[in-house]
Amino acid sequence: MNLAALRSWARSVGVFLEMVKISHSVFALPFAVAGLFIVLRGWPPPLLLVKVVAAVVLARTAAMSFNRWADAELDARNPRTRSRAIPAAILPRAAAAAATLIAAALFMLVAAWINRLALLLSPVALFFVLGYSYTKRFTQLSHLFLGLSLGLSPVGAWVAAGAELPLLPVASALGLAVLFWTAGFDVIYACQDIGFDRAAGLHSIPARWGMARALLWARVFHGAAVALLVLVGILGGLGWIYAAGVIAVAALLAYEHSLVKPGDLSRVDQAFFTLNGMVSLGFLATVGLETVL
Repeated sequence: MNLAALRSWARSVGVFLEMVKISHSVFALPFAVAGLFIVLRGWPPPLLLVKVVAAVVLARTAAMSFNRWADAELDARNPRTRSRAIPAAILPRAAAAAATLIAAALFMLVAAWINRLALLLSPVALFFVLGYSYTKRFTQLSHLFLGLSLGLSPVGAWVAAGAELPLLPVASALGLAVLFWTAGFDVIYACQDIGFDRAAGLHSIPARWGMARALLWARVFHGAAVALLVLVGILGGLGWIYAAGVIAVAALLAYEHSLVKPGDLSRVDQAFFTLNGMVSLGFLATVGLETVL
């Protein structure tokens, strides 16, 4: 491969990684790893950690690739998204379809590598993470479906760690916390597309209820997420370090809501990307300290 071909290949890989927003793995991945720390009460074995990280990244890559394939026509019509790789003809739509199939197949292989139960449940996980892309076509609860897709990660970590039934309530409570946390920030993000969603016949809480009520729903979802994180601490017998982490998460979410107001979406990116990344990574750090020290 000559230098020009190598540069072209590197650019294509970079465009693909941007298309699937690989950096957004920071949302689900820390909660999957935190789930491992909680159910194992300490450092997970390095190989198991590698397996879980690979499974989460591959599942998310499959989901985002499928979303870009399924929404290609909608993205081309939406002024906010028409510059994405497929609508802008930088990558062919077939590339997203191929990436979906490859990532899904690799995800199932990693699931088989983890254990038999993970393999058996892998098609169920794929059904939810891929199916989310179509939910906004028929229900305003699409935000909760997205939350469910991410919320599966702590439960998947429980499966990977051995699936001991006494620990299922802890993993489930953490999964539900991720569900409502995700739904809350997705409602905020969807406020940018109220006009387009209404014109295109798409469903979302902002399109149905307007921005002011949608932001109220986002607060309710985030309040439920914090309450469930408290429940995780109680069920898991976690101590003061974890409690401090939950308080920090609540403070970050409160600040996130202070940045976005009806009629002013100028700081959505800061609220959506920066603060939610801090929430997930900060939560992982406190769980790690709580279970290791």
